[in-house]
Amino acid sequence: MTAEIICVGTELLLGDILNTNAQFLSRELAELGISVLHQHVIGDNPDRLRELVAQARSRSDLLLFSGGLGPTGDDLTKETVAEAFGDTLQFDEEEWAKITAFFARTGRTPTPNNRKQAMVPVRGHKIPNAHGTAPGAWFEDGQGHCAALMPGVPREMKAMWAEQVRPALQRRQNCTIHSRTLRVLGGESSIASKVAPLFESANPTAAIYCKTGESEIRVTAREATAEAAERACNDYLEKFRAILGDAAYDVDVPALEYTVVRILRERGLHAATAESCTGGMIAERLTNVPGASDVFGFGFVTYAEAAKQQMLGVDPALIGRWNVISGPVAAAMAFGAARVSGAELAVGITGLAGPGGALPGKPVGTVYLAGADLRTRTGWLQRLALGGYDDRQVIRARAALYALDLLRRMALGLPVPDAVPITPETPPEQIDL
Repeated sequence: MTAEIICVGTELLLGDILNTNAQFLSRELAELGISVLHQHVIGDNPDRLRELVAQARSRSDLLLFSGGLGPTGDDLTKETVAEAFGDTLQFDEEEWAKITAFFARTGRTPTPNNRKQAMVPVRGHKIPNAHGTAPGAWFEDGQGHCAALMPGVPREMKAMWAEQVRPALQRRQNCTIHSRTLRVLGGESSIASKVAPLFESANPTAAIYCKTGESEIRVTAREATAEAAERACNDYLEKFRAILGDAAYDVDVPALEYTVVRILRERGLHAATAESCTGGMIAERLTNVPGASDVFGFGFVTYAEAAKQQMLGVDPALIGRWNVISGPVAAAMAFGAARVSGAELAVGITGLAGPGGALPGKPVGTVYLAGADLRTRTGWLQRLALGGYDDRQVIRARAALYALDLLRRMALGLPVPDAVPITPETPPEQIDL
């Protein structure tokens, strides 16, 4: 099945409202194995909408609408689509009773314009709206094309989708669809080049989505039963894991910090952070995870040299000799955070996020990241070159991601790519990278 998403509203074209509905519906359709051919944003103009509906109907099986179901004169989506599908509208007393009851509950009185919202398809059917005044509408033609009209208000649209439209589409497909999402560290192009043949499968299907410093690979399987679809999905995910190795860090999690907290909890470990250039971003991401207090109790933001000295015990002579932006200082920060907090694991990070402040041999984007493991009195040190992104926020966000991954790898005992091993006694000369 193919689909097009049509979001109606002049306010969307003007940029007054952010169009989150299209993003939501695209992801939902992907989970159902329905291919989205086009997304459209169109103003409240019946002539242009009529033309667009005709074009979309000629090439796609399903048209999903959001918006244009309100009571005002420019809310003409229902009338226009009904005409395109050869249907008409009639007044629905039951819907009108719901509308008037809704207004009564909110202490308001409906206007004559609101009667427009109680108009429903004659050949198609209404889609109940339990969260607002505007029912949706479902239209079909004799060639198997269908259209689902939903409100533009995101809260109402998402509820109608979950309660009415999605189940209807699942029944039409006469199969069970199961999706899982693999989170992978690294850029889209580098990942895709390694696993390119796996994206050519018709069932299960796979698609990749780029994030900052990482990517999502969504695998979707269509089978006769839920068990078979889940099994097919999991088997195909293992093919990705076999190629991507440790970079594939988890499945069906919102972000890396959720994985880190889970691993720390499972292994009975605790972590601490000592941050300079990231300014608390690592700690903030960890504490976004419910229950993080079980494994994370100390986050040091040591932006000034004095803070590094007073809070973490970094030797002023070390800073004077090697500069605050250096491998020796990052290592001292990590081991200092572990020692002061009593946590088994800690990371220390210092760098140049820009836009200014470049040093000889250390351009903007140079970041030093160290990890300390008090269980073994060992650790790792990385020099990151993130200046190519030329954006302070991107540099800091990617640096925080690297730090979270370092915690993950230390907790699991995994190797750390492009890192050198360190101890508290490692001579600074050896880690002046």
